[in-house]
Amino acid sequence: MDPSTLYTIAVFSENHVGLLNQLSIIFTRRCLNIESVTASTCSIPGVHKITITCHSTPDMMDKVIKQIEKRIDVIRAFYYTDSEIVYQEVALYKVPTPKMLIENHVEDIIRRHGARILDITPDYTIIEKTGHYDETEALFQELKRYDIKQFVRSGRVAITRSPIEHVDNFLQRREAQKPSES
Repeated sequence: MDPSTLYTIAVFSENHVGLLNQLSIIFTRRCLNIESVTASTCSIPGVHKITITCHSTPDMMDKVIKQIEKRIDVIRAFYYTDSEIVYQEVALYKVPTPKMLIENHVEDIIRRHGARILDITPDYTIIEKTGHYDETEALFQELKRYDIKQFVRSGRVAITRSPIEHVDNFLQRREAQKPSES
């Protein structure tokens, strides 16, 4: 794999203060730039999932994962290529309503990109697009001519294509290894 491969790292952890800072230090020490980061609860009660994307090599990703898993609050960490996951981002665009009303192509642009309007006021219209980076960027490029006032894109959210959740297997094995209480 070429060194410019974008990897998605999934970190399963307890939700404790300072973990994100500890994780960013791991990337900084290796001169790896974090492209995006998201964090939320996951399907396992009491467990949070931090999703990080960065360009790197498989060897470097192995080292990063080993360092991440040394953190006390981390349960497990995995890295994936785009073909191993299903992922999305959300983008919001704030465009002046008067400029949009002058043009009659805006509705076509929104439909063609599978976007939707979230809010319309006399001053501005907010448009939402969910998709991959290149899809949200393509809509951004088309809306530029309408004088975008604000634009924001979320980090990647991802789930694996695997029929099993790897962290579930890890937790089941760990639970089975615990000595039974008498």
